[in-house]
Amino acid sequence: MNQPNDSAGVAVQEKCRVFAYHSTKVLTLSVQFLEICLNENPQAQARINARFRAQGSNFARYAAGTLYRQAVRDYHRAQEHNYPFRSYDAAMKYEVAMNQDCYFSAYRDQYEFTGGVHGNTVRASDTFSLRNGRKFALSHFFAPGVNYRQLVTAEILKQAEKNVQNDPTVYFNNYKHLILKYFRPENYYLTSEGIAIYYQQYDIAPYSTGIVTFILPYKALEIQLACPGRC
Repeated sequence: MNQPNDSAGVAVQEKCRVFAYHSTKVLTLSVQFLEICLNENPQAQARINARFRAQGSNFARYAAGTLYRQAVRDYHRAQEHNYPFRSYDAAMKYEVAMNQDCYFSAYRDQYEFTGGVHGNTVRASDTFSLRNGRKFALSHFFAPGVNYRQLVTAEILKQAEKNVQNDPTVYFNNYKHLILKYFRPENYYLTSEGIAIYYQQYDIAPYSTGIVTFILPYKALEIQLACPGRC
């Protein structure tokens, strides 16, 4: 049975804006703002929501500043050289991956199209305790002294080898080297099945493969999730 603050209420708001220059649309922005509700733990609620608000605000400022200026420069170049201008797009979207056992884990995809052949997406993620609002690093889930990097990457390599057997083109040829090279402990989130470790576009695979995600079962990592501090 769930206890208070084992899980959180979740609300998502989306704000959209179109940026124009000389009556021409140069940038379309869409930003999601994630907000949780913990009725019996306002301090943890405030701590987590402050981070989510900052993420949305930072992306909106980046788009309104850096991307808008870049779009205007490209617009001028298109006018000077008499070729079509392709309007920019920027979007940030959240997915809640876990909201139970006092853990709240979500990832956000930040997409940009800047007039090239295709857009690019960068993923980032956060995992929090719903008891105190603390953000957890991947190392939190392993016993002290455990070489969790070796444990995690060994499981990733095992899954990747099976995937290559099914589709030899799914990753780059040197994917084993790249899996180790581009492993980032911060690139994780929790799911009901296990810990998800992801690699950004082009890290270990071609664009067509997208963001590569490996779900590592908790049992394989010798992890048992439970509310922090609960006996």
